This record gives sequence, C-alpha cells and structure tokens, in this order.
Amino acid sequence: MSNRVCLMGCGFVADLYMRSLKGHPEISVAGVYDKNKTRLKQFCDYWNVPAQPSFEALLDAAPGALVLNLTNPSAHYETTLACLDAGHPVYSEKPLAMSVEDAKTLHARAREKGLILASAPCSSLGEAAQTLGHALRRGIAGTPRVIYAELDDGFIPQAAYRKWTSESGAPWPFEDEFRVGCTLEHAGYYLGWLISWFGSVRTVVSASAECYPEKEGQGPFAPDLSVTTLFFENGPVARLTCSILAPHDHTIRITGDAGVLACKAAWDNAAKVTFARRMTIRRRLLEHPFPRRIRLPQPTHPKVTRKGAAAMNFMLGPVDALAAIREGRECRLGGDFALHMTEVTLAIQSAGETSGAQSMTTRCAPMEPMPWAM
Repeated sequence: MSNRVCLMGCGFVADLYMRSLKGHPEISVAGVYDKNKTRLKQFCDYWNVPAQPSFEALLDAAPGALVLNLTNPSAHYETTLACLDAGHPVYSEKPLAMSVEDAKTLHARAREKGLILASAPCSSLGEAAQTLGHALRRGIAGTPRVIYAELDDGFIPQAAYRKWTSESGAPWPFEDEFRVGCTLEHAGYYLGWLISWFGSVRTVVSASAECYPEKEGQGPFAPDLSVTTLFFENGPVARLTCSILAPHDHTIRITGDAGVLACKAAWDNAAKVTFARRMTIRRRLLEHPFPRRIRLPQPTHPKVTRKGAAAMNFMLGPVDALAAIREGRECRLGGDFALHMTEVTLAIQSAGETSGAQSMTTRCAPMEPMPWAM
C-alpha cells in the first residue's frame, strides 16, 4: 500500500506537519495545493515538494493517497467531502466540520465509501498522553475521581502575534483564529486525551463567552473563554477550561484515591508525567511535595524539536491512518472517535450563557493504546 500523502492547504500549520515528516522518511508527499499561488510556491520551494496547479490535479496526482486537509476550518466540510467522493481517505485538521450535521454527513460518507476519515489533534497518540493512559490502566493513582484540565494561553489579543511566522514564512492567521475561537482550536488537545482513556461523554455542561470583544480584525469573533464539566459514561467527571485571556496554563491533573497524576504541557509529546501520592503529616492532608516521574518501559515515537509554542509530532495521526489502511483496521483518530470529539467540542463552543446540560448524540469506545504503551 502507498505511503504517500497530499497536503491541501499550506498555511501556518502545514509547516508543523512538514517538520514532523522529517521523522518519518517512509512517507512521501505526492503533491501540495493552496489557492494562494504565492504561498504555494513559497512553501513548496522551502520544503522541496511538488506543487499542484488545482484541487483536481492534487486529487489526481496520487489516486487513493491520504489527503491531509489543512485548509481553513470553514472549508473543511466541502473539501473533505470532495476528497471522499474522489476515493481519497482524509486526515483533517480540527474541527472535522463546523456543525454536527455536517460532521455526521462526512462520517456517513466515509463509511459508505469504505474510507478512513480521521481528525486532528493527534497529541493523544503522543508519549505524554500515552504515559498517562498507561498509569491509569495500572491504577497508579487508584480510582480516578476528578480531572482538571487547563488550556489557557495567556492574553493573546495583546501578544506580538503579527510577528509570528511559520518556518517557511506564513503569518499566524490571527483573524481566522479569533473567528474560529480557542475552543475549536485547542479544546481537542485535552479532550482527545480524555476520550481516548474513557470513551464517550454522556453530558456536556458548559458556558462560553466573548470576554474581550476588542480583538483586531473583522468579526464576528468566537468565544474567547469556555468552562466545561464533562460527564463520561464510564469515567470520572472532568473540568476543562479554554481561554486566550487567562494566564498561560496547560496543566492536566487526575485526582485519584491514592494521589495525583499530572502533566504540565499539552503541546509537548515528551512532557513529564508525574505522580504525587497523598499522605498525612501531623493531621494535615497533602500530596507529596516531590512527585515521582512516570515513564513508559520502552521507546515510543520520533520526537520533534520545539518550533514556536509546540513540540509535537503532527504526523502521528496520519502515520496511524496509513497503518490502519494497510492493516484493514479502524484508525485510532477516525470514525466514531473523530465524530464524537467534534460534537463535544462544538457543544462547548456554542454553549453561551444559558444552554445548560447538553446530551451527546454520538458515542465512541476508548482508544486502543499504542503498542509501545501497553
């Protein structure tokens, strides 16, 4: 089977995929397309990959190749549907679509065509997430009771974001980011971890708001804050926060009967995972001040050096999708998982002030651990 991929869209995030590809020499790029011809040439010259003159030419360049849909979120539904109809499996940047109805249509079309449809982010396949999953299965912290996950990025509207550029020179698309919103852009990093460990979310109780309407660019803008309680069908209750205003904090803490498992960097595959056992000293209950590090017993996956805010291998998802095609199995980030994560994320984003409890209509099973994390 082919190990070729096509890139649709070569904006800011595309460089992160290309940098990650350096750790996977077995995968080749069959073609790249972007409607911005200047940007397309800049990207393809920098990475020495073949440009395609049109969307149709991209799909024709490598029949059946995995398409990495790196377009603007508002274009995901239309472009992914066209790829599926042309016989291509798709790995889409988040979200899968901008509405649950469209996401369900894509899910159904992929099933009808017998094609892989998977969705980023793939950090749930990374070493840090898999190490936490391994610790949960071993019961290191005892029964997990409550989880706090933070995805707060600092006061981004006042950051020097006009100076942020990707490796090959694409500017950070601040207007798109503000319009799409931090929840759709970032909640999946920890939401994906949680769903991978515990499976379906039964109920979402969330609130979201735009707390800073003076952001630069042409609105309307999405909420810049969301606070959510997630009720899993088979797992602990979790609280998830997303904002581009609160001080930077990317910590996840899993509180169990025996102590606390923690990781402080959602965007670093090699981030430390620690366990602080609970103890009593002179009638005072506390967690151990010197947590021990939890490690997996064997090598994991190729790492990517830090570029900007992230030290993530963005190709872990596409690599698993290609393996799933070869092996005739479901992709870990595909099918029911991608659809369910999309529905939960959209429920959080759209919650507003008065939505209250929202019952999810989709379901998925916990993720099969990576072979090196069993």
